[in-house]
Amino acid sequence: MRIEEANPFAYEFALARTALVLIDMQRDFIEPGGFGETLGNDVSLLEAIVPATKAALQAWRNAGGLVVHTREAHSPDLSDCPPAKRNRGNPTLRIGDEGPMGRILVAGEPGNQIIDALAPVDGEIVIDKPGKGMFHATSLHELLQQRGITHLLFGGVTTEVCVQTSMREANDRGYDSLLLEDCTESYFPAFKAATLDMIRAQGAIVGWTAPSAALLAALNNAT
Repeated sequence: MRIEEANPFAYEFALARTALVLIDMQRDFIEPGGFGETLGNDVSLLEAIVPATKAALQAWRNAGGLVVHTREAHSPDLSDCPPAKRNRGNPTLRIGDEGPMGRILVAGEPGNQIIDALAPVDGEIVIDKPGKGMFHATSLHELLQQRGITHLLFGGVTTEVCVQTSMREANDRGYDSLLLEDCTESYFPAFKAATLDMIRAQGAIVGWTAPSAALLAALNNAT
């Protein structure tokens, strides 16, 4: 398949060797009352990408493509959360504290779950990651290699933090990655715009970007 509208040039991929990766579409980041809001952010900016992301996810499922979901999640004893991460900044709540949706960014808590609109289904990979990047301290690379995956399509939040970190990790591991522009967002729109430019600069130094409509068109043309 080929996405002609990809930037900086066309992106080619084989469905069987490609996974759709949705980064951290969790209640704590997207819904009111979660960790994102306790940091003073406007979570409605992130909520706005849910319809496009849901459409891309459904189209990818219909095509039979592999789906990966990640959650930023720590063990209940916070043994995998270094103090440098937990103590930084001045939020009203910190990782592990009790919030409106349970303990913040702790595995198994209600707020740590993926939002209902994008909830995983049987057969999809769900990765709990203690860091910002999806490969750090996880088995994801091995799982993808076992399935022969060479290409990754990305959506999720936030663009400049966990999404970009994961794309850079993927680049170092040899994956060709494309970010779906309207399926990712930041609490700071200027940060998203800058990240898109950085990803596709210098001939796709980190990867490609494209609107999700271009992916849907490629999938439709293949049927």
